Amino acid sequence: MSFAVSKKPPVLVAPAAATPSGYLPLSYFDRLPAQNFFIETIFVYRHGVEPARAVREAVARVLVPYYPLAGRLTTDTDDGKMHVACTGDGLWFVEASAGFGLEEVDFLERQPLKMPKDELLPSLPSEIVDNGVPFMIQVTEFKCGGFTIGFKSSHVMFDGIGAAQFKTAIGEMARGLAEPTTRPVWCRDAIPSPPEDLQNETQLTHSAEFTAHQFEHYTTDVPLDAVNRLQEELQRETGQRCSVFDVVTAKLWQCRTRAIGPAPGSDVTLSFPANIRGELREELPSEGGYYGNCTMPFVVKAPGAKVASAPLSEIVTLIMEAKRSLPAKVRRFLKGEKEHGSADDLSTTTMLTYGTTNLTDMRRVGLSDADYGWGAPAHVVPLVYGPINLCLILNSPLGKKHIRLLTHCVAKEHLQAFVDELKSLQAS
Repeated sequence: MSFAVSKKPPVLVAPAAATPSGYLPLSYFDRLPAQNFFIETIFVYRHGVEPARAVREAVARVLVPYYPLAGRLTTDTDDGKMHVACTGDGLWFVEASAGFGLEEVDFLERQPLKMPKDELLPSLPSEIVDNGVPFMIQVTEFKCGGFTIGFKSSHVMFDGIGAAQFKTAIGEMARGLAEPTTRPVWCRDAIPSPPEDLQNETQLTHSAEFTAHQFEHYTTDVPLDAVNRLQEELQRETGQRCSVFDVVTAKLWQCRTRAIGPAPGSDVTLSFPANIRGELREELPSEGGYYGNCTMPFVVKAPGAKVASAPLSEIVTLIMEAKRSLPAKVRRFLKGEKEHGSADDLSTTTMLTYGTTNLTDMRRVGLSDADYGWGAPAHVVPLVYGPINLCLILNSPLGKKHIRLLTHCVAKEHLQAFVDELKSLQAS
């Protein structure tokens, strides 16, 4: 069956009132080459009444306080660095309808989806060449009365927390609030930059170890009871209380390492982003609201044989030690102390190697707060494609006491072994 949708031509939604003009700087973290791509996310809602109209009108209102998103990214500046030109042009909005129900595509709960993802995502008009647009939205209404909102957002403008803040603000405007509950703060120039020589080391590079893989999707739900039992077991072993993140991350890293079978004597790497807003209390406004990139990747390296065979408690300990080093690591990096390996952590090379397990925990980012008038989303679909392997830890759909694991991290020849290894987590 074909699951094509009918799309109206894209339209520009401009701010509902006059907004400032000029250029705004981006932070060092915003300008990292690894951020220069679109994040694609689909929010699924079981019901709504004229959601496209409600969202479109809300966008016009929210673009007044979030006016940089009505502008365009550009390097046409004196220093040649990327800035935001506050043009007030607006963001591209697409309205679409589907002649079938969400149940016919399994409510988009598994990837790869039962329908082409591009049917649910916005795109520029055919005559427009990408001109630095930072954000696009598509609302698709389904025959069943449900709807989806497909977002394309430039990672240059947001990290996950910042993007969720903006999407939540649209929902607040759609529900009739006069202004967003969280006041947006730009102040990208308040984020310190490391010395120029260290910045140069973090530029996009190619790794001799990297060979393109066609990564396979696999989605599974892990009962919270199973995770809680593992936490209790590890606490008895170590005397320390570890978090859900620590347990699930350690287990995922071990399962993937066993599945891919690293070469004897080789190291494997775990990479995960850490929110550093708390470490920049002196630089950022105390009231919050900063929506730019404010994460640093943490890299944990260990012999592949150890990660594959060691007791889970040892791997959890490695991860907990990395997390405890956060405050000192942030300050060392911003001072330019290269000997601690921070530049290597920020390079794209590390992320592209097959021996690296890239993981992101999205449970507390705030995506489930995006209520446009008909309640929280049934679930959120971060679309994971491309050359970087990735494991996402997500909240399960509403009403389920599970943690959802969305993975796009192993080649086809390693998929079954990976699936088999993960069964030990589900049954713990």
